[in-house]
Amino acid sequence: MERKGMIKGQGAPLTLIGPALQPGDRAPEFVVLDGDLKEVKLGDFSGKIKAISVTPSLDTPVCDLQLRRFNQEAANLPEDVIVLNISMDLPFAISRFCTQAGIDKVKALSDHRDASFGTSYGVLIKELRLLARSIFVIDKSGIIQYIEIVPEITDHPDYEKALGVLRGLIRR
Repeated sequence: MERKGMIKGQGAPLTLIGPALQPGDRAPEFVVLDGDLKEVKLGDFSGKIKAISVTPSLDTPVCDLQLRRFNQEAANLPEDVIVLNISMDLPFAISRFCTQAGIDKVKALSDHRDASFGTSYGVLIKELRLLARSIFVIDKSGIIQYIEIVPEITDHPDYEKALGVLRGLIRR
């Protein structure tokens, strides 16, 4: 499934590959890689609230700030909440970035091998083979509660809105 013009890259329309998920949908399974090239699946975090920060590449200023912001926020979250960052960066580059930036609360993961996350969540950019900047919040039962796909990939997401939904799930 292709969706043209939902997002832009520096003003140019781009095409997203995958379904148009909605809040209330069951979160699709995916397989990504950690820094040691081990597979990580959504199911590995069952029973937890999941915040998934999606970045095109950690080598850009906005992506760098997005991961740092979620790492800072994750430091104050309870143990039943997991924060993931998924990008198409190579696992080795992600590990190097996280070490240098002191990222220790967010699990930064790579979708580069199969684009499993990108195609399952509808955020793989056809023209760039990168992921669209987005945020997904998934409750403990695996239901998507919040989705933001940022219309211009060089812009920041609405951190406060996503964190508000996340905090609301924690209070339940």
